[in-house]
Amino acid sequence: MAARNDSPPLVLLPSCQRVLGRHPFHVVGRKYVDAIRLAGAVPLMVPGGQPGELLAALDLIDGVLLTGSPSNVHPSHFGEAVHDETLPLDPVRDAWTLPLIRAALERGVPLLAICRGLQEVNVAMGGSLHQAVQEQPGHMDHRGDDSLPVEQEYGLAHAIHIQPGGTLDRVLEGLPASVREGMQVRVNSLHGQGVKQLAPGLRVEALAPDGIVEAFSQPGAGFNLCMQWHPEWLAHENPVSQRIFEAFGLACRAHREARR
Repeated sequence: MAARNDSPPLVLLPSCQRVLGRHPFHVVGRKYVDAIRLAGAVPLMVPGGQPGELLAALDLIDGVLLTGSPSNVHPSHFGEAVHDETLPLDPVRDAWTLPLIRAALERGVPLLAICRGLQEVNVAMGGSLHQAVQEQPGHMDHRGDDSLPVEQEYGLAHAIHIQPGGTLDRVLEGLPASVREGMQVRVNSLHGQGVKQLAPGLRVEALAPDGIVEAFSQPGAGFNLCMQWHPEWLAHENPVSQRIFEAFGLACRAHREARR
């Protein structure tokens, strides 16, 4: 049956892998599902698959959201050994998302990437990561503190400087001075890894005070925005997050209409 023209766009969320009890599960954080609904779209969790299944999924969906995760991208994908073997990895997710990213950008599918998702995009396109940003000279400790109540851990931590003329600048244009002060907004911070070498062709959209890339995009590939912070956290209460998910939802709707 053909989809109705007024039906909401469908957004793919690649899952993470977890062992619950004695059995493996595919999981997606509820806050990402809620944020997609805030964007006016329908979330579709995809657990992973073979190359043919990847292309079949892209034929069905109108956007991709790459979530954050406790796991890191395996450093073998950017030519390094594991720095801290106590930190979780998710090679099943890597095997699914890295080719998905390249295919989605090639097709111009709207893409939003958050925290681990930003790191995946950079690696998929040929960039590298600091495996422990806090150990790099001149860099801040960007990690969250899980001993705090979650509302405090996800609280605003530092400002980011928005680069003029880019996607993020346009999306956040016109916000009141209480939210956007000149070229700066405040964001939360809960990551141990970060961009080391930005992949060729990617454009910096925002920087942290210590120079770590907080957002980037790939020009010429449709709407896409990759962010190191977590805009999905209480997105309905945050004007910056509302703008980001509204723009993503509009891009997904436009992509759906164009392909139909």
